[in-house]
Amino acid sequence: MPPSPPEPPVLPEVAAVARDLIRFDTTNHGGGRAAGEREAAEYVGAYLERLGLAPEYYEPVPRRTNVMARVPGRNPGKPALVLHGHLDVVPAIASDWSVDPFEGVVRDGMLWGRGAVDMKDMDAMILTSVAEILRAGDQPERDLVLAFFADEENGGVEGSALVVQDRPKWFAGATEAISEVGGYSISVGERRAYLLQVGEKALIWIRLVARGRAAHGSSLHPDNAVTALAAAVAALGRTEWPVTLTATTREMSARLGELVDAGTDDPDTVAATAGAASGFLRSTLRTTTNPTGLTAGYKHNVIPDRAEALVDVRVLPGTEEAALADIRRIVGDAVEVEIVHQDIGLEVPFSGDLVDAMVSALGRHDPGVPVIPYLMGGGTDNKALAALGIAGFGFAPLRLPADLDFTGMFHGVDERVPIDALVFGQRALSDLLRSY
Repeated sequence: MPPSPPEPPVLPEVAAVARDLIRFDTTNHGGGRAAGEREAAEYVGAYLERLGLAPEYYEPVPRRTNVMARVPGRNPGKPALVLHGHLDVVPAIASDWSVDPFEGVVRDGMLWGRGAVDMKDMDAMILTSVAEILRAGDQPERDLVLAFFADEENGGVEGSALVVQDRPKWFAGATEAISEVGGYSISVGERRAYLLQVGEKALIWIRLVARGRAAHGSSLHPDNAVTALAAAVAALGRTEWPVTLTATTREMSARLGELVDAGTDDPDTVAATAGAASGFLRSTLRTTTNPTGLTAGYKHNVIPDRAEALVDVRVLPGTEEAALADIRRIVGDAVEVEIVHQDIGLEVPFSGDLVDAMVSALGRHDPGVPVIPYLMGGGTDNKALAALGIAGFGFAPLRLPADLDFTGMFHGVDERVPIDALVFGQRALSDLLRSY
């Protein structure tokens, strides 16, 4: 008889829930083209119902489903705390991956798949942390608002933005929020440190449009839209934007500098000591303008009269208009700059009771490891909640191996997260919710 196949690994609940969520293909292609968000939201809602909670759904656009539940706290006199995540993911080209991006493969002690890092890991930590508390017959310290949004990967246009607009009562009494991309460990020299996200750069998605004159591909033709666009894209993509510090990045640089002797107090050089996370941190010190798409032409022997490029622009809070003026100067008057989508930047102090509680929770589970504030280069649904006066933080706690390029996993190929890091995160988050 052939040998029996090996038994599948028995996963901790937080990893099993993350794996379940990965298996919902919730790819968001942008422009209203998405899949699977309703099914993932229904899974989350069913999980919350089994905990005795009463989830509410809101689907402002067909199949763009959002779900929320409120967890009563021991002290209803305290402001409520929002824990939120998004259920959509960016596309994954399966042929580029070493595993099926939507299978939820467990290999080498890690959970692989699109969303393992961004951000079905945190969704699972939120669900299982609340489950641990409620199953023990306990309550969180204060009311919790658990919200899971659609469309975050397209700026929340058909997700959190509409929820905040149409269902503000979901967040009644809340003043602070916790979500993704913070609370994870990095390696600084030979030491470990945790990054706690207290801000986000502003988002400006632009389209560059060059116009020319259509002609035969064999002609002598100086009025070529593709040539004009290519020059503008190259100029903008190669621009070296200067370092400009905010209160957060100034403190980040100072605290990193205390951990390692970089031989200088130059913020760019100091950030470069953060190993695999250095590129992530260096992007927070300056404007970034990354071309992400090109469209032109329809036949090899026809010169088109129009060419377009998409550029993802991220700028420091408050510098939006100055950055747009610089971009228009760089690309030149012959190329139009259209704003496709724009959203605010955020920055809150690295201080206060919630920050102290998050730092303490990490300290109880990984004693003696410093926690450093940072300003994230990307964005989260905290931007939408800011319209309700809710201050947002990134705290998805993960203790990671030094050799894992965790920040490179965001929107990357072979996205994966260590299972023991998920367990660590769930325990630290449960601890925080019980004590704060």
